Amino acid sequence: MRFMKFIAAVVLLFVSCVSYAASPAAPAVGTSARDQYLTYFEEVYNLMKEHYFYEIRRDDFDRFLTVFDKKIYPSIMLEGKSNDYVRWRSAAYLVDALKQPDDIFSRYLPPKPAQQFAQEVYGKKIDLGIEGHLIDKGYVVDFIEPRSDAYEKGMRDNDLIVNLAGEPVLSLGEAKIKDKLIPLEGSKVLIDFLSGASMSPAAIEVVSKEYFKQTVFEKPTGVPGIYCFQIQKFNQGTPEDFSRLMGSIAPKNPRGLVLDLRGNPGGPPLAARAISAFFLPNGEPLVYFEGRNRPRSDLDIPVLPEGYRVDWPMAVLVNKGTGSAAELFSGVLQDRKRAVVLGDKTAGQVLLKSIFDLSDGSQLAMVNARGHFPDGRPFPFDGVHPNESLPSDQEGDAINLAAKYLYLKANGKMGQ
Repeated sequence: MRFMKFIAAVVLLFVSCVSYAASPAAPAVGTSARDQYLTYFEEVYNLMKEHYFYEIRRDDFDRFLTVFDKKIYPSIMLEGKSNDYVRWRSAAYLVDALKQPDDIFSRYLPPKPAQQFAQEVYGKKIDLGIEGHLIDKGYVVDFIEPRSDAYEKGMRDNDLIVNLAGEPVLSLGEAKIKDKLIPLEGSKVLIDFLSGASMSPAAIEVVSKEYFKQTVFEKPTGVPGIYCFQIQKFNQGTPEDFSRLMGSIAPKNPRGLVLDLRGNPGGPPLAARAISAFFLPNGEPLVYFEGRNRPRSDLDIPVLPEGYRVDWPMAVLVNKGTGSAAELFSGVLQDRKRAVVLGDKTAGQVLLKSIFDLSDGSQLAMVNARGHFPDGRPFPFDGVHPNESLPSDQEGDAINLAAKYLYLKANGKMGQ
């Protein structure tokens, strides 16, 4: 086998789809080190057997135990590593031995990496949400996360920070400023700044907290009337980000929209579901997921208030870094002939993924269902194939090329 939202409208439609599961208790104190390892391996094996999309066979587990005894354990012990290290390293080998060879998501994560991975999966970050650069008058805010405490309290792009945590920023230097912008969760930081719009002074006390990072950004196309949104990743905040930008361009009567999903690794399918309502008939089936030990889960297209659905011509840019919910979204738009897909074929990972807790604080990130079109066809493992490929030497001009394509289409000049 197998060594393998308008804003409120959409936001209210969105619920996180990544799940957590409880796990068995840790090995009893007093047992030998090897017995503790074996008990822990059984915990990993049983969790995969219950939840993994593909069948997990005992024979593969037994073969791993033989390899562990003869090679893995002696080799790691020679390195003089701790029992925790031996357990974690070996469990990672076990997951690799049990999963499918082409499964690039499922993995074992020790406690610290598990925490970091969960933040990446959910698109969360803990800091003040401020990015900028130092000039001779202070620290200019280049970008501020819209869900950060600083944004909620009035700070905006182009504001000028003059004092940070009681110290003049000019006395700190760039490196120390950046350190102070990422304090521990719950930390309170006093910021004195000048408004970029009026240069009036203001002072706020902001809290370092967990928030969903902004993932949708408007990009220039160079073509009048054609707009582009780059979606870097899907998370729970994506529908709100997307809706805000849709609201900003809708009054301009766009002639077309490019969605740049290149390098987007995906995220919760419900984020893709939420934004699909802008472009597809509301209330119809979107996709469904089905797994070996998991009941079929159907996703329909949400119902938005009247007037929010648009019929602008669309192009979607993809490449081999487009995966999961991103290729689900592009594949559905292509299959329904709602958008032309341009670029390179996608990753082939339209799979439902979950995170499961282990007894020692480690986690298993696992694939537990495969995506299907409403008519039963599974999303292909070789990815979504574009309608038109783009030469690699034109990758940097892809947005402009896609915009030109839509412009010609909107003006009936595709054959010229």
